Amino acid sequence: MGPLAVGRVRAAELDAVTLDAHGTLVRLADPVPALVNELAERGVERTPETVLAGFRTEVAHYVPRASEGHDEESLARLQRECAGVFLDAIEANLDPEEFAPAYVGALHFEVLPGVVGSLDRLRGLGLELAVVANWDLSLRRLLEEVGLARYFAVVVHAARKPAPEGLLRALTELHVAPARALHVGDDDADRQAAAAAGMWFAPTPVPEAVATIR
Repeated sequence: MGPLAVGRVRAAELDAVTLDAHGTLVRLADPVPALVNELAERGVERTPETVLAGFRTEVAHYVPRASEGHDEESLARLQRECAGVFLDAIEANLDPEEFAPAYVGALHFEVLPGVVGSLDRLRGLGLELAVVANWDLSLRRLLEEVGLARYFAVVVHAARKPAPEGLLRALTELHVAPARALHVGDDDADRQAAAAAGMWFAPTPVPEAVATIR
């Protein structure tokens, strides 16, 4: 176990901070309008409510399988599978392989408020930063697209939290001991992974988490 599960920590006690991605650094912009349009272009008319329900079904399918998209081939396969789940959920007779790029293209992420300033402060404190997330291979590209990649020395996707291995892998690459690292995340899987890894933990939002470092 780490020195403290949750609480204030001095910067002098830390060498690194790891952060979750979705719900911590970024959030998903509403994909429904874009998906409705993509379907309409293919002759499929569905209400926003139906599309939203289908999207939620796909998300429930994707989340436990995110780690399966570990290279370009498996990522493409996972995206086709998820597009198929969505199309089945809304009863649309379209080819998942053809629709997959449009489906993925409708998903746009935005940086959460206060994140950039918080990352600047952490870097200003001389701390190494890493992202450790239950995501697929596209995580690195996403961070580049939203302008956050430059902050992170290490990016670990398919972390399989609440298991601690993803966090420990990031710390090994950073050459930082768990007791001198803080993890910031938005759910119990993050808290449990940090505890199992022997790290400090602070819950989101990121600006409030960073404020615990005094």
